[in-house]
Amino acid sequence: MAKVPRALLTVFEARAGMEAGAALLALPILRRSPLGDGHPVLLLPGFGAGDISMEPLRWFLASRNYHVETWGLGRNRGFSRKVSNVIEQKVRYLHHKHRRKISLVGWSLGGVFAFYAAHVAPECVRCVISLGSPLRLDPDRRPPPGVSAMYRAISGNVGPLAHQARSRSRSMRAPPPVPSTCIYSESDGFVPPSQAALEGDPADHENVCVPSSHMGLGFNGVVLWVVADRLAQHEGDWHPFQPGGAIAQALRMLGVRTSSG
Repeated sequence: MAKVPRALLTVFEARAGMEAGAALLALPILRRSPLGDGHPVLLLPGFGAGDISMEPLRWFLASRNYHVETWGLGRNRGFSRKVSNVIEQKVRYLHHKHRRKISLVGWSLGGVFAFYAAHVAPECVRCVISLGSPLRLDPDRRPPPGVSAMYRAISGNVGPLAHQARSRSRSMRAPPPVPSTCIYSESDGFVPPSQAALEGDPADHENVCVPSSHMGLGFNGVVLWVVADRLAQHEGDWHPFQPGGAIAQALRMLGVRTSSG
């Protein structure tokens, strides 16, 4: 299959609206997704977004029997030491409050925060899931076209370096010491698969390719099912994504696949 130019994939991000409609139609099926055990889940929004962007995912996970928290820090204006420290402290607080390890789900840049928190506070984290997150973005290379302008519009003159702190981004080029899942799309118009997936030990890390736009990852029906399945695993008994029955066949037909690197 010929490679689609990234600029064209960015234009195709407009399909996110159709993904939202498809997710609504799929609600009867999504209601059959695995139920959780009530443990806390912290949602982290993408760059330029806030808690409202996570509302569809928050509602869905609450319906799956999770105690869902959002980050409560307003708009995500970029990766910084100050905000990353706040996220770490929130993770530690939720762990202390609930007396249970928490799961982290981050969309785009929110996934960078989530993986960072799992690296620095692994004793508090049950599992971590990223949705189209630029975990392998090299801060010494120029970002994709248009990204610099977006960063400067939201974060000021710091530009794309607001996305990651250099020293910390380099330390996160491997999965954290907790079970982790990188969900990514080959048709993502903003974050290429090479940046959104990590190589890791298949005993506790996986990459799951899904059919989704970048803007639709937080409410795409396939993504919702995968997230529900990953969070529903028993603590201490993590295993790779291997759905069964008719759901497995349907997901394979849609192009869903897993790997450890």
